[in-house]
Amino acid sequence: MKHDTAPLATAVFTFPDLQLLQQKMLNWASRFNIFLFLDGQQSNFAPRHYECLLAVGQRASVTENLQKLDDFTSSGRWCFGHLSYDLKNSLHPIHTVKNDPVGFPAFYFFEPETVITINGNEATITATNPDAVWQQILAESITGKGQQQPVQLQPRLTKEEYLDAIRKLQQHIVRGDCYEINFCQEFFAQKAAINPVHLFQKLATASPAPFAALYKLHQHYLISASPERFLTRQNGRLIAQPMKGTARRNTTNAVADEQLKKDLYTSPKERSENVMIVDLVRNDLSQVCQQASVGVDELFGIYSFPQVHQMVSTVSGQQRPGVSFIEILKANFPMGSMTGAPKLRVMQLIDQYEATARGLFSGSVGYIQPNGDFDFNVIIRSVLYNAATGYVSCPVGSGITFYSDAEKEWEECLLKVATIRKVLEGMTNG
Repeated sequence: MKHDTAPLATAVFTFPDLQLLQQKMLNWASRFNIFLFLDGQQSNFAPRHYECLLAVGQRASVTENLQKLDDFTSSGRWCFGHLSYDLKNSLHPIHTVKNDPVGFPAFYFFEPETVITINGNEATITATNPDAVWQQILAESITGKGQQQPVQLQPRLTKEEYLDAIRKLQQHIVRGDCYEINFCQEFFAQKAAINPVHLFQKLATASPAPFAALYKLHQHYLISASPERFLTRQNGRLIAQPMKGTARRNTTNAVADEQLKKDLYTSPKERSENVMIVDLVRNDLSQVCQQASVGVDELFGIYSFPQVHQMVSTVSGQQRPGVSFIEILKANFPMGSMTGAPKLRVMQLIDQYEATARGLFSGSVGYIQPNGDFDFNVIIRSVLYNAATGYVSCPVGSGITFYSDAEKEWEECLLKVATIRKVLEGMTNG
């Protein structure tokens, strides 16, 4: 696409009600063919660049041609976009032939026409005419969300099919093919009609998350309540935060809830699962970081979310000078928390045993700043939607090890999709 060379300007505006401002911003953004909204207000992980970030429209874009991605992402301009799980086909000697009915491309990055960053009650707008953008946002109505019916999700696999797949994967572990594998199953619906902005707001209320995202790429939508970071670069340091280990919350009994946290922290199975991925991530980062700079900043950190407690570890290293964005992806993508160890072999097993293509699920959305710093999430706890066909996909997964109980892994998947099902099945016009 030809690059738009119109000069950009920046202006700062204040607004007293952040929630109302977000609603107006998203309604305004939804009129465009492309936008990406990233909500980091709930973050209690590593420092974030911004509380909220919105990119709207495009001055230039890149897709399909991986060779052009490096130039595009090192241009010194804002860059937003996604990495589909199936980008692995271009990064590694592996190929997936399964059909993806949602239809996101393997990757897509765009330089937006408008960038809005929010910190506190200040909105900083970068656009050709920031004042005009601000007036358009203020003029947006927040009433009339549009017609939408409840969406009933159904599992792609029966419980017995799922349990059988887990048993077969554990046989691969016994044979030494792998140590851990993240196995995913899809919950889906067809011919659905949803309002993505309304669904995102409902999901954000029910399950606030530090790496939430609402992404529109023509007829393709991502509505995400992701709690997990894939990778960020801050002042030359690469930081990964793999999330492995899940426990339900007890929201009616604080003492029992605290015990669930302690049980998660001390669980041999969850610790084993987490440390395997930490070792994998350390190895991935070491390929693009300075020698002896990669370390574990936090091991087995326990973080609480509305429905679950999660075990999160933080691994970081100082990036080697001259390493390109593509080299970083080749070393680290797909993220270890959504594949397993060893990575290439488990990706082959994922293709063999998972019933559907992952598509954008277990990929990433994020941004690169003009100074080269970036931040990308892990696409989990998400709804993928094709507005042209009405197809809705909500995959979930869990880490399988030798010690995994297949019944409990099934229950963990149901726990992870429970909030999304509740929100979709209870959709109203309000």
